[in-house]
Amino acid sequence: MTDSWYLLQWVDGTSAVLFFCVFLLLVEYLRNKAPRNFPPGPPTLPFIGNLHTIDTTRIHLQFIEFAEKYGNLFSIQIFGPRAVVVNGYKLVKELYVNQGDHFADRPVFPLFHDIFKDKGLVASSGYAWKQQRRFALTTLRNFGLGKKSLEPSILLECRYLIEAMSNEQGRNRFNPQFLINNAVSNVICVLVFGSRFEYSNSEFQDLLKMMNQAFYLEGTIWAQMYNMVPRIMRRLPGPHQRVIQLWGNVFNYVRAKVDEHKMDRDFSNPRDYIDCFLEEMEKRKDDKAADFSIENLCFCAMDLFIAGTETTSTTLYWGLLYMTKYPEIQAKVHAEIDQVVGSSRQPSMMDRDNLPYTNAVIHEIQRMGNIIPFNLARATSKDVQIGEYTIPKGASVFGNLTSVLFDETEWETPKSFNPGHFLNNDGNFRRREAFMPFSAGKRVCLGEQLARMELFLFFSSLLQRFTFKPPEGVEPSLEFKLGATHSPKPYELCAVPR
Repeated sequence: MTDSWYLLQWVDGTSAVLFFCVFLLLVEYLRNKAPRNFPPGPPTLPFIGNLHTIDTTRIHLQFIEFAEKYGNLFSIQIFGPRAVVVNGYKLVKELYVNQGDHFADRPVFPLFHDIFKDKGLVASSGYAWKQQRRFALTTLRNFGLGKKSLEPSILLECRYLIEAMSNEQGRNRFNPQFLINNAVSNVICVLVFGSRFEYSNSEFQDLLKMMNQAFYLEGTIWAQMYNMVPRIMRRLPGPHQRVIQLWGNVFNYVRAKVDEHKMDRDFSNPRDYIDCFLEEMEKRKDDKAADFSIENLCFCAMDLFIAGTETTSTTLYWGLLYMTKYPEIQAKVHAEIDQVVGSSRQPSMMDRDNLPYTNAVIHEIQRMGNIIPFNLARATSKDVQIGEYTIPKGASVFGNLTSVLFDETEWETPKSFNPGHFLNNDGNFRRREAFMPFSAGKRVCLGEQLARMELFLFFSSLLQRFTFKPPEGVEPSLEFKLGATHSPKPYELCAVPR
């Protein structure tokens, strides 16, 4: 009798566990069931979606492989709920440009929600985002964004960078990454914080290194697991906690700058973006929905600082690597700069039209560098019909920029570094519609004009003064590391004065 009682208890306990497991599986199935007419994609597993099939070190290439199998519009589950991935220039343009009004929101991913609180210029949506973006564009244009008045500031930073690289000659070989980071960052720092930072400023160098580390960790499996099971990951130690800590450190740095501005600003003479935002806070204090608050100021300034540093500096970092890899292309750039500009003055924006080959090389660096491989996700504001498929309201959508910049129907030699992609038969520069490194549509990079100016002035100034070579006996490698951005693996070079 006793044995039967214990057996019954065991059976009841086992049944309860089995019932609970079946219940969880059913809840998971219903929670992540594909909506009707949703784009197809690779099979998923309960709780982990497609994480078991994903190699986070080459996910941008896997997206292209999935497109070959499932079509240019497919679904994936690695960031939480099922998301849609859009591939190829024509389809990305259709969704982001032709139907851009429906693809301007941001989805909420748990990791980024916990870090950025759905605030700032990048993570926000709706009315607040529109107001903040409009204010940022207007303010930065008043300080010279996209205008010739900003050129002297960039040229000055070019000279500082050239001097810093010249000082590296005693070491013969060096990694230029953080010199480039510092130089590029200083341009946006003047606009946002009102001052630049010396390359010897250890606090600022540490900040740049923290940003670099955070960008890398955001692309790891730990970040994706956080988005899949946030309630569990919030309680577990690991690199995902380091991401939150790193961005928290950057936020605190920006907050300190904001506090300094509150103490010493001249109400009649705003110096920078922060001063202008503080002034706008007083004007818009009754417009709560626009979110002109101290917290949002910190997030907006942080977004400008991050975006104005990472993408342009990583592009230049790729650029110098490509010049060491292809010395014959570097020689042609040297020859064109020597002929048009000479050595007695710096290249300026007025020279760009007369330097078509140099301009083409810069654009090809951007195309091959592919800094933001699958773009920042967007969310649909309504149900959208694309052919036979329906993308429901609120769905996460990734425009795979890798598939655009390497689209075989748009580029003659998509996998090769070929400046000819941007030159016509007469050797003049030509624009390409499929050139979308800054994304497209309503969420196109608001700093595009600044980035274009920086890339031309920094690259042409450096190539005017140096020949970049690999260290003796070293073959330049184009291997990459993938995080939130697509960047070269750390490398060293020699900068030989010309």
